[in-house]
Amino acid sequence: MSHRLASLVLALVVTAFAATAASARTTAASPLTIYAAASLTQVFKVLDPAPNYSFAGSNALETQIRNGAPADIFASAAPLNTQRLYKAGIVDKPVTFTANRLALIVPKSNPAGIRSIYDLRSKPVKLVVAAPAVPVGGYTLTVLRRMGLSGVLSKVVSRESDVKAVTGKVALGQADAGFVYVTDARPVSDQVTVVRIPAWAQPRVRYEIAVVSKSPNKAAARAWITMLRSARGQTALENAGFLPVPKPST
Repeated sequence: MSHRLASLVLALVVTAFAATAASARTTAASPLTIYAAASLTQVFKVLDPAPNYSFAGSNALETQIRNGAPADIFASAAPLNTQRLYKAGIVDKPVTFTANRLALIVPKSNPAGIRSIYDLRSKPVKLVVAAPAVPVGGYTLTVLRRMGLSGVLSKVVSRESDVKAVTGKVALGQADAGFVYVTDARPVSDQVTVVRIPAWAQPRVRYEIAVVSKSPNKAAARAWITMLRSARGQTALENAGFLPVPKPST
């Protein structure tokens, strides 16, 4: 009986070990799920097409992750979104990985005749912006306030859920102008013209990234973030028009 019992125990141990090993292989082979700001769509897909991506406004992604969405990594276009999740214990400590700038874009045909941001005040325009809770929407409000142009918000015809929606409406001629990141204007450069925003009016656009605390793939997620912040990742971001990681403010 003892011999048979020992054999049974050994068989159970071997089976359990095999199941654990198989599970580990499956987990290791599973692609990462990355929730990222819409403005990162092109560059992330070029840098690494393997993960499962979900691109949207950072505010919407923050809400989804807070509600238990199965993300491994969260890349936000504003520190506010990652920091709120960090304080709630939902993501590990965020790190900065790139920066950006804002621009005003108009359709190539430029029906409103916009040559300067100040033309928004003097010309009848259909302006499209992102909603205030979306990072680019908040940055837009900062630009307008610094330039004394908050009054042009009366000319807004729609407030979009992310920067891609703003870009698309202007590129399709459904609006006379819109505020986007310079990196979003690049892919549609044959459809839009960029009107530069003065450096003194630019907000501090800083992107943060963090591992989701409940991720079952934390080692792979950390390795992916390390790759993003390496020379390879930074070169890809620079080639897409993003700015280097900003130095800490003093």
